[in-house]
Amino acid sequence: MSGKLIDEITAQYLKEDVPELRPGDTVKVSVKIIEGERTRIQVYEGLIISIKGHGISEAFTVRKNSYGIGVERTFPIHSPRIASIEVIRHGIVRRAKLNYIRNLSAKESRIKERREKN
Repeated sequence: MSGKLIDEITAQYLKEDVPELRPGDTVKVSVKIIEGERTRIQVYEGLIISIKGHGISEAFTVRKNSYGIGVERTFPIHSPRIASIEVIRHGIVRRAKLNYIRNLSAKESRIKERREKN
C-alpha cells in the first residue's frame, strides 16, 4: 500500500525526456556545475557499466578513461543536476553489470556497436 503512495508522490519529479539506456551504451551526460553564483554545464562522456534502481531512485554508472586512469561516476537519472543525456552508440553486451571492464586495458575494453535495423 505505501509503495503505491510513494510512486504517486514521486511521479511529479520524474523526467520525461530520458532516452532508453542499457549497459554497454556510450553516453554524453551534461551535468550542471554550480560554482558560487555561476552555473556551467560540463559534459561527461563514457561507457555505461551498470544501471540500478527504479522509479525516482534509478541511477547509472558511467566509466571513462581520463589520461590513462579509469574514472567512474554514478548519476541519478531524474536528478535536476542532469541537463541532458545523449546516447552516442549502442554496444553489444551479454551482461547487466560490466564490472569486468575495470580489469581490461583501454584497447581490450572496446565494445562492438549494435546496429539498428531499418
